[in-house]
Amino acid sequence: MVVTLRREVATRGQGDAHDITDIVAAAVTDSQCAAGIVTVFIVGSTAGVTTIEYEPGAVADLNRLFDEIAPRGAEYRHHLRWGDDNGSSHVRAALLGPALTVPFSGRALLLGTWQQIMLLEFDTRPRRREIVIQIVAE
Repeated sequence: MVVTLRREVATRGQGDAHDITDIVAAAVTDSQCAAGIVTVFIVGSTAGVTTIEYEPGAVADLNRLFDEIAPRGAEYRHHLRWGDDNGSSHVRAALLGPALTVPFSGRALLLGTWQQIMLLEFDTRPRRREIVIQIVAE
């Protein structure tokens, strides 16, 4: 069985992080599937998804790392082509990736105690992010 759902999250711009674990867990529970995998996919090329201990220090550390790797104020050829300011957003999103797969059993995500699913916004402006949640199960 395959179940596909869509959800939306409003973001505030580059560096904005959202714990979406409850959204994904609710989708798994509502699917009535006992065991399988769930894939979380962020539609767009300037946001990403990962797991992290979702607490302010860890989120700040991750954002600081992205600031060092792909600084917002650096020169990006993307800016020259499109006349915008989000070249760093595309680079950051490509590094983190748009999707994550998590196993589940007993209608519960098999995450660690301090492991949450996080959407990280990289665009330089607020966005409404579409999240595709696809469940593949018995």
